[in-house]
Amino acid sequence: MALTEQERKDYINPIDITKIAQNPGMLPYASSIGAPAIRPTDMGLVKTKALTAMEQQTEMQYNQIQKQVELLASQAQKLKKRVEISYEIYKCEMTYEPIINQIYYLYMRPKDDSRFLSMVAPNEWGRSGNKNELIAKVKMLGDHTWDVLETENQTELINIS
Repeated sequence: MALTEQERKDYINPIDITKIAQNPGMLPYASSIGAPAIRPTDMGLVKTKALTAMEQQTEMQYNQIQKQVELLASQAQKLKKRVEISYEIYKCEMTYEPIINQIYYLYMRPKDDSRFLSMVAPNEWGRSGNKNELIAKVKMLGDHTWDVLETENQTELINIS
């Protein structure tokens, strides 16, 4: 049954126009009883979780970089010590030509502070004993550089690859 023109004009919609949404899909809450419940996200909680994750990741990366820096600093110190000992060896008294991959001992004579390279280890001097101060235990490498195996304090082991 069709409404006449007059009836259409006189028709009053029982739904209050102020109580309905123009775009119900854009509302931050459910617009009808049958719609799924929409709970607002606690942005403080989201941000806290994100910040915690970010802090853990950056701290882990920072610690990794710190270890790398410490390793590089240690390698630089070892290389510096290797260069110092190599200079000492090439300035010292040598009465023979060193052989590659052989171990030698750099000593200092206490009476005149002169240095010499020896094949004799500190514990191999015999009855007369060693009155010289051991500076370093070294090994000649193939490129005629020296690998420092021990230094004068005998506790610092150095291995440079």
